[in-house]
Formats: sequence, C-alpha cells, structure tokens
Amino acid sequence: MVVRPLPRWSVSMSEPQISPRSARASLAFSCAGHAYAHIFEPIFFIAALVLPGEMGLSYEEVLTLIVAGKLLYGLMAPLAGWLGDRWSTIGMMSIYFIGLGLAAIGVGLAQGPWMLAVALGLMGLFGSIYHPVGISWLIRNAEDKGKAIGLNGVFGGIGPALAGIIAGGLIALWSWRAAFILPGVAVVLTGVLFMIMVAKGIVVEAKADRKPEPAATRDETVRAGVVLSVTMLCAGLIYQATQPALPKLFAERLGDVGVLAAAGGVTFVYLLAGLTQILAGHLADRVSPKRIYVLAALMQVPLLLGLAYASGLGLLAVSMLAVSFNMAGIPAENVLLARYTPAKWRGTAFGLKFVLSFGISGLGVPLVSLIRGATGGFEALFLLLAISACVVALAASQLPAERQGLAPAE
Repeated sequence: MVVRPLPRWSVSMSEPQISPRSARASLAFSCAGHAYAHIFEPIFFIAALVLPGEMGLSYEEVLTLIVAGKLLYGLMAPLAGWLGDRWSTIGMMSIYFIGLGLAAIGVGLAQGPWMLAVALGLMGLFGSIYHPVGISWLIRNAEDKGKAIGLNGVFGGIGPALAGIIAGGLIALWSWRAAFILPGVAVVLTGVLFMIMVAKGIVVEAKADRKPEPAATRDETVRAGVVLSVTMLCAGLIYQATQPALPKLFAERLGDVGVLAAAGGVTFVYLLAGLTQILAGHLADRVSPKRIYVLAALMQVPLLLGLAYASGLGLLAVSMLAVSFNMAGIPAENVLLARYTPAKWRGTAFGLKFVLSFGISGLGVPLVSLIRGATGGFEALFLLLAISACVVALAASQLPAERQGLAPAE
C-alpha cells in the first residue's frame, strides 16, 4: 500500500483549531487594534497646538518630540513581526494593547519635554507591533481574507477620524492630558479583555491558516517578493504624498471655504474612500487579486493627472476617486503578500512592507514641500504620482500568473 504524504499546508492534530467563535473574536480585536494604531499620532498633532504654552517650547520644537516615536513606529515593525512569527502572535498582541495603553497614559502624565519625548517614543515602540503582527494574525484567522483585510482597513481610517473628535472634545472639557489618558485607559482595558479571552480559550494561538492555500513555489515567492517591494514602495509614496497635499489643495481650489471646511473635505474624502476597501477586499476573494491590484493602479493614473488641474466640486470628486482606488489596492496587495510568503515568515514580511509603505515612502511628505517650493503649485507633484501609479501597474502585471493551486476561492 502506498502512503501518500500529507499536503504541505496540513495542520497537526495537536495544534489548536481556529473555531468560528475564535475567528470572530480575533477579527474584532484586530479591527480595534488597527483603530488604536492610528489614533494617537493625530491626537498629538492636535494637542501640539496647546503644548507650547505648557512646555515652554515653540510649536516647531513640540513637533520634534514625536520624531523618535515615529522612527520606532516604522523601524521596529520587522522585529515585531519576527517575534510574532517565532514566538506568539497573541502574546505580541497582548503586549501591544497593554504597552500602547500604558505609554499613552504616560504621555498624559509626562512632566516636561524629556518625559514627554520618552513616553511618545514608547508609544511608537509598542505601536510598531500592530501592522506586522495584527494583520498577519487577521489573515490567519480569516476565511475570506480579502474581505477581512478590507473591513480591517476601514477601522484604520476610523482611527484618525475619531482622533479629532476625541482630542478636541477632551481638550475643551478638561485638558490635553485627558486626550491621552482616557484613550490610553480604554486601550489597556481592551488588552485586559483580550488576555481574559485568551485564558478562557475563546481566542486561541494557531500556526496555520484557518483556510489554508497551497504553498507557492520558491521561484514564485522570489518573483513576487521583488515585484511587491517595488509596488508597495510606489503605492505608499502616492498615499504619503497625497495626504498632506490635499488640505492645501482644497484650501486653494475649493474657493473661499476656510481651513475648517478644507479639513472637513479631507476627512470626508478619506472616510468614504476607506469604505471601498470592503468591496475591494470582497472582490479580491472572488476574482484574481492580481487583476484587482493592477486595475486599481491603472485607474489612479488619469485621476492623479486630474488632481493636477481640477478645482471646485470637481476637485472633491476626483480626489475621492483617486484616494478610493489607492486604498482599493491595499486588500489585494495584502492578500498577494500573504499568498507568496511562507506562513512562518508572514509577520516578518508584513513588517518589511510597513517599512516600505510608511517608512521609506514617508519621504513623500518632504517631497510635497520640496516640489511645492520649487514650482509654486501641485501640478508637478501629481504628474510624478501618476507616473508612480504607472510603475505599480506595470510591475504588478509581472506577478506570477494565477494557476489552479493558487486561485482564490470561489
């Protein structure tokens, strides 16, 4: 009798299985964690409006206090992902919730610039855990991976939107310290609840996907890794440069609307655009994620060129579509990265993606200032971003061809 070997993606009988209840709880905590990961930096930028008077610093000096935290937030992501791969995803998520919450409370209790800078640095350190660990953990627990990533992405957008309401309200009612302490307490309580559910077995650690796919070949993995490194860098550059450019663009081209209306327009664009990730993620599960990725990039090309010259309500519409297609590529991108990365290295891979998408491509922010200062407008900037979208589409078309073993589930 011939004994056939088990498929490479099989789970051992001794390993805990991911139940539907555990998967739902994991999705909820992952979404909450994503909102927390994006809420505190915007809170700081709002608090920075009142901190100079308390700290005896200029506004520009106050902004420098968060630099170390921002660097740690990006640079420590690969290490966090590696620890999640080698040690425990739920262990790292526990550290994330408790550590980030306590660090936020520390910011609110800080006395003097040095203590504030240290506390902000700790926020960056613990905050670096979420993207590499939380997203790889989310994918492991999801049946419809693209849809789960899309929903999770919406919560990432909700974080900054809530930050303005939370910070503005708490500063007006109490002080800037309350704007950090109360959300920090909420994050700690979330962490305590998470650890209770882990202890009760409601959330379990598992090393294999709930809905596994056959492993990609070595050649496919290498090819996809090179291609995705290029696309993630260019797509991240588009996102990082568009975000700071839109408020000024709206203030100049929407008429005499004022700063508040311009800021409201940006919030409106990003909230609605974020919702497209759910649809895009659903399509990535049902259609080829490669096709979704290429199409999302191609659609950005004329829209980014339109942003270079649009004005009035047309500017608002084009902005919403451009940002929507930029965000629509994220679920497909994450599905592709997970598909072509060995499961035992997935957290590390998402950590490296975070460095590309939020670290190196973060140069898009000074790029806006440089091009704006040199040309006096935004036309050259959006022309460059349209070229970047072309690069994403062309590079993504070189991803490994879909085959039966790696086709998305119907």
